Amino acid sequence: MKNFVKNNLYILTISLFNLFLHLYNNAFTSYGYFRDELYYIACSDHLATGYVDQPPFSIFVLSVNRLLFGDSLFALRILPSIANALIILLTGIIVKKFGGKTFAQLVACTAVGFAPGLLGMFGFYSMNAFDILLWLLVFYFLIQLIETEQPRLWILIGVIIGIGLMTKLSMGWLAAGIVVGVVATPMRKWLRRPFPWIAAGISFILFLPYIIWNFQSDLAHLEFAKNAAGVKYASQNVATFFSGLIMNFNPITLPIWVAGFWFFFSRRFYTMRLIGISIVIVLFILIINVHSKPEYFNPVMPILFAGGAIIWEKILRRPWLRIIGYIYLAIIGISGLIILPMAIDLLPVETFIHYSRTLGVIPKSSEGKEMASLPSHFADRFGWNELAQNVSLVYHSLSDNEKAECVIYAQNYGEASAINFFRKKLDLPLGISGHNSYWTWGYGKKEVAVVIIIGGEKENHLRVFESVEQELEHTNQYAMPYENKLPIYMCRGIKIPLEKVWIFTKHYD
Repeated sequence: MKNFVKNNLYILTISLFNLFLHLYNNAFTSYGYFRDELYYIACSDHLATGYVDQPPFSIFVLSVNRLLFGDSLFALRILPSIANALIILLTGIIVKKFGGKTFAQLVACTAVGFAPGLLGMFGFYSMNAFDILLWLLVFYFLIQLIETEQPRLWILIGVIIGIGLMTKLSMGWLAAGIVVGVVATPMRKWLRRPFPWIAAGISFILFLPYIIWNFQSDLAHLEFAKNAAGVKYASQNVATFFSGLIMNFNPITLPIWVAGFWFFFSRRFYTMRLIGISIVIVLFILIINVHSKPEYFNPVMPILFAGGAIIWEKILRRPWLRIIGYIYLAIIGISGLIILPMAIDLLPVETFIHYSRTLGVIPKSSEGKEMASLPSHFADRFGWNELAQNVSLVYHSLSDNEKAECVIYAQNYGEASAINFFRKKLDLPLGISGHNSYWTWGYGKKEVAVVIIIGGEKENHLRVFESVEQELEHTNQYAMPYENKLPIYMCRGIKIPLEKVWIFTKHYD
């Protein structure tokens, strides 16, 4: 252990800095729960082998995390923070395996550690933190396999890919890339042996519960993916994909990760071509998809930074050039610190807005949403507690008899999850919605006399209810515009049986 620390002091320093930055920020942030965090918590209250919009692994991990540490922001974000630190550490270790020295390690780890597109993914609980780490572990053991040709590494890779598929389906892109890479390189010799086939079987068996769930749920995830690509991400295209990549990983670092492609296809590192082909196949899949978000390429970036750092270390090997290299490294670190508040919620909200405007950064949405003063990954942390409190005021104005037959209907999983997260403290009934997995969970009570509806149009609600009255309007200036100025309706006298109405509330996106 002592030798490991001594030999990896620089990368350990960067990874620990990153870890403590996250932990400190999570302990003292003035921002609230992120929309998706509340939804993941709701999913963990409905443990299953599948969900409309995601496989179940990260939800099972969250359920254990909640059991051990509770539901505080700090507790929820411990594991993503650790995952971010491990990714930096593993990037540095991979650089060393490629033959890189201190300069290459510093370049790769600094680029990864300060990349806003990666940092932002670890600032809240989601599947993405585990997905990126699992991809890098697959790359690491592929490198080990290429170097040592130990058959047991195939089994380990198969297990990680299986867990990865149960975390996020994008792991399938990497699996496809590996298949092409094996066939197209001397690694095809393994196909005459049972180990890669056993690995594929293990991955399939681990992923099988989600396949079964989908068939039992009318291929819900396929419907979700089709709707998301056709509507939610319709504004994305190849141009926004590549421009987003450049911005998400700091334009200063562009020469490093572009050099990463060169590394994996250079003659000097011919043995690593399997990884290069895998990366190109993933990129090809994302391009032909047309509507891919740039963050879909996040899991590939650490390995590209590792390879690119090796190239630049060799280019700048002369002493006078190495000085230029360290100046460039300092620029990466300084620019990374400057844009750091754009990735994680370090600054108080008004300070952030002023800072963002000073930098000339205009909030944009990859989902074609109207934006206000905050980017969506910050705006979606505001207003949830206040929304639940406003709904509580409406609910507690009911008589006891009406309360017994009341549910709260929300337009999306963020609103419904906010109600359900704060419902015990505010003594609220169940929050329901037709959005994604909420639709599969149903509407709870069979007899409903009163429905409190968050959002929507009064005219539309009158098609279903005899009486619709707006009781309050929920506002929060920092929330996403579509979550601001939300009317809260009291609806009575349902005209159509609830089970028939419920069929038409379904929307997967």
